Parts: sequence; C-alpha cells; structure tokens
Amino acid sequence: MALYVIADLHLSCAAETDKSMEVFGDRWANYTERLYRNWTHLVAPEDTVIVPGDISWALTLPEARKDLAFIDRLPGKKILMKGNHDFWWSSMKKLESFCEENGFSTLSFLYHNACRVEGKIVAGTRGWLWAENAEKADPEGQKILAREALRLEMSLAAARRLREGTPDCEVIAFFHYPPVWNGAVCPALTEPLRREGIRRCYFGHIHGVAGARRITEDGITYCLTSADALDFTPCFIPPDP
Repeated sequence: MALYVIADLHLSCAAETDKSMEVFGDRWANYTERLYRNWTHLVAPEDTVIVPGDISWALTLPEARKDLAFIDRLPGKKILMKGNHDFWWSSMKKLESFCEENGFSTLSFLYHNACRVEGKIVAGTRGWLWAENAEKADPEGQKILAREALRLEMSLAAARRLREGTPDCEVIAFFHYPPVWNGAVCPALTEPLRREGIRRCYFGHIHGVAGARRITEDGITYCLTSADALDFTPCFIPPDP
C-alpha cells in the first residue's frame, strides 16, 4: 500500500464544461489521456492518492459527474480537496450523497477533517493566495485567509484526535494554494503546521514549473505537486520524511 499526491487535474470530460487545458500549450497536450495512462501504470488498487484541488472545470455537482466518474475508475482510493476552480464543490453531506447515488466507491473528501491512510494521518485545507503586506492591499483576501486558517485548525484538531494513542504516527499536510512560495511565507498557515510538528506539506495551484519543486522553511518541506509539474504522474510520498 502506497500514498501518492497529484493536484490540478483540471478535468473537462463533460460537454457542458468544454474547457480543456490544451489551450495553454504543448505542456497540456492530451493531458487527460496521459494522466490516465500514467496513473493506471503506477497506482495499485490498494494505494491512496490525495488530489489537492482544481479537480474539475464543472460549475455544478451534476456537471462534475463525468469528471468524478473518470477519477473513480482510476486505480486506488482517492481523497479529494477543494481548489479555487472547484465551483461544483458542495457540503460534505451533499458530496458524500452524490458519490453514493452514483456508485463512486473510491472517492472521499478532505474538508474540515482529517483521515488516517497508509499508516499516516492527512490533514489540510484549500489555503489562499498571500503576499507581503497583503492586509493593506487586499482586506477581503485577509478575511478569506482567516477562514482558511480556521479550517486548517479544525483539520489539525481532527488529526490530533486520530493520533491519540499513536503519538509516532506522522501527520502530513495538504493545501491547494502554496503556504510558502517565491520567498513569501504565510504565517497564518505555516505557524499551525510548525506548532503541530508537521514536517511535510504538499500543495498545487502553481503552473508552468517543471518538476516537483521542494522548499524547506522552518523545518518543514513544502512540495509542489501540480499535474503539469509532475508530467501528469502521481507523486509518490515516501513512508519517512
């Protein structure tokens, strides 16, 4: 059993969406087919894949059915997170009911909660864009960031509960937006990670970068896992940091 991560699938299987990422150049050519081929070659049915947001271009949950069906057919269990383009995302109850109604048996959701998988505990939230002096430049963005920080605290609290009795069980954090990027550090999101002793964090959102770029900040390793950065191949998460 292995743990993988890949963000920013940007699927558009339904005719209603018709927003293929291929318009952004050769890097995205045949990306859905490449994702399917690479995933099925690498991931086994007993493995788990975390997908940190920007999953589907659908605007509503019914529109997302074909994209979620595509993911459900792929090998392994999948834990989905919300990204900035996931307008189809709904409440946990509606998401779970939708999956049950459509027979999507391999999908679950990381949203205000935490999960124990493959001998680890996974936690996290969507996050938000952040820059120095953002509170002056974008007050509304600061409100959103505050909400995301609260959601992170809720997720980490759930992780602590799951960790009770197994203090050596590692908690790994996942975000859609990068908590650290290009020299900017978002304390509202990084400080809770540091306080919880988290050593590994994976994120997406950033495009046009080749390779799973890693950044180490204050003892935490942050890793970019956007699909185009990974050449549409899920990134293996080693058992140990």
